[in-house]
Amino acid sequence: MKIRVLPVEHCLGMPLSHDLTQIVPASGYKGARFKKGQIVREEDLPELRAMGREHLSILDLEPDEVHEDDAAIRLAGRLRGTELRLDGPDEGRCALHATAEGLLAFDPTFVDAINDDPDWILATLPPLTPVRSGERVAALRVLPLAVREIQVQRAEALAKPLALHPFLPLSVGLVTTGEEFRSGKNKDAFLPRLERKVAAYGGRILGQRIAGDRMEEIADAIRAFREEGADLVLCTGGMSVDADDVTPGALRSVAETVLFRGVPVLPGSMLMLAFAGKTALVGAPACVVHDERTSLDPLLDRLFAGLVPTEKEVRAWGVGGLCRACSSCIYPRCGFTRR
Repeated sequence: MKIRVLPVEHCLGMPLSHDLTQIVPASGYKGARFKKGQIVREEDLPELRAMGREHLSILDLEPDEVHEDDAAIRLAGRLRGTELRLDGPDEGRCALHATAEGLLAFDPTFVDAINDDPDWILATLPPLTPVRSGERVAALRVLPLAVREIQVQRAEALAKPLALHPFLPLSVGLVTTGEEFRSGKNKDAFLPRLERKVAAYGGRILGQRIAGDRMEEIADAIRAFREEGADLVLCTGGMSVDADDVTPGALRSVAETVLFRGVPVLPGSMLMLAFAGKTALVGAPACVVHDERTSLDPLLDRLFAGLVPTEKEVRAWGVGGLCRACSSCIYPRCGFTRR
C-alpha cells in the first residue's frame, strides 16, 4: 500500500487516502465532505476545486490487499444472522443491530480468535443477552487502511453468524403453593411481578391457582393449566428440602423429563426445570417473591427465546451467577449469568 499525491483531475476512479473536510462559514458547518477510501468521480471535481483542492492524496493498493471498507463488509456479512440489520461500511466500520426483541446467542470463542489478529477489532454484547429491537449487538472495524487478502479469508473462515432468537408469546400459568396462601393467612405477592416479567417478553398470564401443601393438589393444578394450553407452568414455593416441601415431587409426577434441579446461582439455587410434552414446568424457590432478580430470570430469557438450557449449560452459570443485588437493578445490562 502506498499513497500518491496527484492533480485532482488525474484522480478519477481512485480512492482517497483520508477524509477531506468542508467548512461552510454561512451555516457554521464543518465535517468530512469526502470520506477516506471514497472513489473520486467526475461530478466531484467542481466541488473539490470549490473546496480549494488542486491535489489529492490517493491510496494505491497492492494486488493482495483489500480496502478497509471491503474487508469490513465481508466479515460483517459472515457475522450477520437472522433478525439482524447490517450498517456500514464507513471508514472500515460495520455494525449489526437487532430487528426484533430477543436473545442474542453465539459461541464467544470465535470472537477471541478473530481478535487475535490485531488489525481486526470485533466487539459484541455478551452471549445470551436479551436485546431490544434496534439495539446494536456487534460492531467491527479494520484498523489500517487496507489488510491482506489472507487476513480477510482467515477472519471469514473463523466467523459464525450471530443468532438472535426472537421472544415467543408464551402463555404462562402460575401455581402458588403453600397452605398459608390457600387459607388466606398470607397474600401472594409474586403474581404482579410475574405479570411484569412475562409482559416484557410479549407473553401472557393464563391465571393463578393456589394449592396447598399436598403433592396431588399441586399436580392437579399443573395438569389443569396444561389442559388450558399453557406453554409454561411456573410453581412457586415448596422447593426446599423440608418435609413439607413437596413441589419437586409434584412436578416429577406430571413431567416426562426432568432436565435439572439445582443451579449454581444465588439467589435461586433450588430452581427446577422439567417438561411434560411441549409444556415447560418450572419449580421456582421462594426467593423469587422477594428478590428482584434470581435464577428464574435467565431461565425465562431462554425459554421465551425457544432455547432449552441443558444440565451442562446450567452447571456453567456459577461464574457470574452471584447477583450483586444493586440498589438500582440494570438487568440484563449486567454480568448476572451472562456466560
